[in-house]
Amino acid sequence: MRNSMRFCLLQRFSSIVCLGLLLIHTPENSQAYEAARPNIIVILADDLGYGDVSCYNPHSKIQTPAIDRLAAEGMRFTDAHTPSAVCTPTRYGLLTGRYSWRTRLKSGVLDGFSPPLIEPERMTVASLLRGQGYVTACVGKWHLGMQWTRQDGLPETEDLSSRNTFRGGQQIDYTVPFTGGPLAVGFEQFFGIAGSLNMSPFCYLQQNRPVHLPIWPQPRLRDANFVATDEGVRSPDFTNFGVLPRLTGEALRFLESQSASQSSKPFFLYAALTSPHLPVVTNQEYLGRSQAGPYGDFVVETDAFVGALLETLDRTGLADRTLVLFTSDNGGLYHFWEAREQDDLKHYKPSGRAAYIREFGHQGNAHLRGTKADIWEGGHRVPFLVRWPGKTPAGRVSHELVELTDLLATTAALTGTPLPKGAGPDSFNILPALLGEIPAKPAREYAVHHSLTGVFAIRRGKWKLIPHRGSGGFSQPKALDPLREGGPAGQLYDLEADPSETRNVYDENPDVVLQLGRLLRRIQEAEGDVRVVP
Repeated sequence: MRNSMRFCLLQRFSSIVCLGLLLIHTPENSQAYEAARPNIIVILADDLGYGDVSCYNPHSKIQTPAIDRLAAEGMRFTDAHTPSAVCTPTRYGLLTGRYSWRTRLKSGVLDGFSPPLIEPERMTVASLLRGQGYVTACVGKWHLGMQWTRQDGLPETEDLSSRNTFRGGQQIDYTVPFTGGPLAVGFEQFFGIAGSLNMSPFCYLQQNRPVHLPIWPQPRLRDANFVATDEGVRSPDFTNFGVLPRLTGEALRFLESQSASQSSKPFFLYAALTSPHLPVVTNQEYLGRSQAGPYGDFVVETDAFVGALLETLDRTGLADRTLVLFTSDNGGLYHFWEAREQDDLKHYKPSGRAAYIREFGHQGNAHLRGTKADIWEGGHRVPFLVRWPGKTPAGRVSHELVELTDLLATTAALTGTPLPKGAGPDSFNILPALLGEIPAKPAREYAVHHSLTGVFAIRRGKWKLIPHRGSGGFSQPKALDPLREGGPAGQLYDLEADPSETRNVYDENPDVVLQLGRLLRRIQEAEGDVRVVP
């Protein structure tokens, strides 16, 4: 009798469970579940410095009200870093959660004709979210390689990492669609350009082909401040000044289409801007809007993109269910470092940029040492702001150590998606930090930094170790030989006491140097895309 009653109870329980599962998978409940997931927008500025944003720099000569609005309505992170101090490797890390130096790209960047850098089977933020029912779109600068076809019918295989100049692109057959671009790594929609504004091909790309075929020969685009775009193939509709407005229009069009759609699917928009990267091509309506000259005005125009996007979210009713993340791909280029150490005083050579900055009194990286490309903080510490209404505390400032590679693990946690083995080995879940929680231990216990020339640094807690002398990037001195110059074998900084990296304490802390050096080697030597735990 007892066994019979037990069997009946089990049957009833099983029926309830099955009914619950059926209810979960009905279309109505599926739509409700998808609607509960936020839309996600990632805005990646190009070469925007930590001090270019007014909410990060009280002495900034540039006002950025739209970005400041994100800080007021969301969270501002003060210790956020890019995985590299230059473009391509940061973009790879942001989308894949993996350091680019684990690929063929050990230093430098790609150009507009380099083969794809993201491996065909590698999970990206876009492919993860698309697999979870998101509509995925990329608008802007790709700069991660595409597989073009040459005029002779063969695939273009030469990589910029072995060259010193950007190519013109006359060898490519533009009637053949490219492969290996955004559509190959999880994006359903793409509109943008192949590389930076100073890289051919100078044409807009949509999905997997040029909107208009580029033509050769074309006159050089000598219409920019500070640097002239090199010669290369160009389509008739392409001008440097027109790129940012065109990208703005395409991003807003995507948001409008999602608002008008009857689908309950959430969306992911990756908006990779071309500004304020050189060439400085500020449009007329923004000239004189800053106190930092044409470059500052270009930052104001960049801020206007953010403002237009936020206004569109408000107008379409999408704002309350959309997570907006704003950051930059590396530190700013317009920064002057006053030499303070003996090495700097001995080798420092002022540049034209230094004279420009002295004229306007604006420090693009605020108090941080170095510029884009450098291993110092100015090369890789960047603005990082998140607004998620109802989830992220408004007006909060976080000092949590985060890195752009953390986007993959964080979106996986946000959507309840387990990462498969090997995916995002250098990505850590910072969702608790975005929610304003105070964790028992840091989400990320270390960060690895990388310079233009392949110089490494490792950060853990307050300590930052650079097993190299010099900037490893653009700033002088780029490299010093300790055997010839004397002094310590590397650099160690206490960033709590010395955030501007003015005092090298390498020789005073041999135990710290040893521990951090061992951890860096473990991370570098990790095989099989396994996440290293200290």
